[in-house]
Amino acid sequence: MTDRPALSLNPGSRGSRVLGVGSYQPAKIVTNDDLSQIMETNDEWIRTRVGIHERRFAEKDELLTDMAVAAGTAALADAGVEPSEVDTLILPNCTMPTLIPNAAAQVAARLGIPGPGAFDLNAACAGFCYGLGVASDLVRAGSAKKVLVIGAEKLTDSVNPTDRANAIIFADGAGAAVVGASDEPQIGPVSWGSAGDLVDLIGMTEDKFIYQEGQSVFRWATTQIAPIAMRALEVAGLKPSDVDVLIPHQANLRIVEAIAKKLRANGAREDMVVADDIKYSGNTSSASIPLALDHMRKAGTAKPGDVVLAVGFGAGLSYAGQAFVCP
Repeated sequence: MTDRPALSLNPGSRGSRVLGVGSYQPAKIVTNDDLSQIMETNDEWIRTRVGIHERRFAEKDELLTDMAVAAGTAALADAGVEPSEVDTLILPNCTMPTLIPNAAAQVAARLGIPGPGAFDLNAACAGFCYGLGVASDLVRAGSAKKVLVIGAEKLTDSVNPTDRANAIIFADGAGAAVVGASDEPQIGPVSWGSAGDLVDLIGMTEDKFIYQEGQSVFRWATTQIAPIAMRALEVAGLKPSDVDVLIPHQANLRIVEAIAKKLRANGAREDMVVADDIKYSGNTSSASIPLALDHMRKAGTAKPGDVVLAVGFGAGLSYAGQAFVCP
């Protein structure tokens, strides 16, 4: 026995839920025909290869933090949550130009959030799902009451404009979600992991430009991500037939379609809605899942109460997924 005082814990909640979402994209639309003016490519080649019709590029003076503030503002308004109610801000990203200071504290201050816990999270294109998993666990453990998760990227700063393989894919934007307590679980456990032995497949050159071994990444994603998505359903106590909306990371339309096909082969419904936001947003890394969700809600293809299955994957190689109820 010991005389030490017993430690106490903050009261948590039985569950967590997404209270609201929001997004932001730069005004500048860049079409495939626009890209064909500066590199050897064309609209048909890009659509066939990756499924992108157009994407958004930020202006030189538009910062990652600017986009994060806009998306965070929209998510708070959608949730009906005041900045003063938020006690934690998580900002998944992999393109912040400086490691110190981080983006999260700057964004929190600009949003008027008083003294929150604030940190960046780098799991590349899996970042939003990682962030949502952490936010959910913080709320359920009682470490936080309301968490703002903002996936934001300015990928055009990290892409060599002469690198046709990558310059046609990546784009800029931000997407956000507010997470709070719930009497019943409305965010499933995160199913995450990594394949560090494949770290060399996606990375940055000495010049700080993104590179990837496209064919190897494609083969890995089309074979490994559907089982990860299935595990996310299993740990949430759901079946593939329960999924109303599937939102994979918007890396490549052919990868998205391959994941959906495998889920349907394992029992997902034919009327399951599948995100194809990459067509008009490009690959926005950690912003892609919340950006797609917000666009789908506004279009009415993702409705309040729908069961959403999200799965992110990218550099690391890192991956994560979870099921949650659409706000």
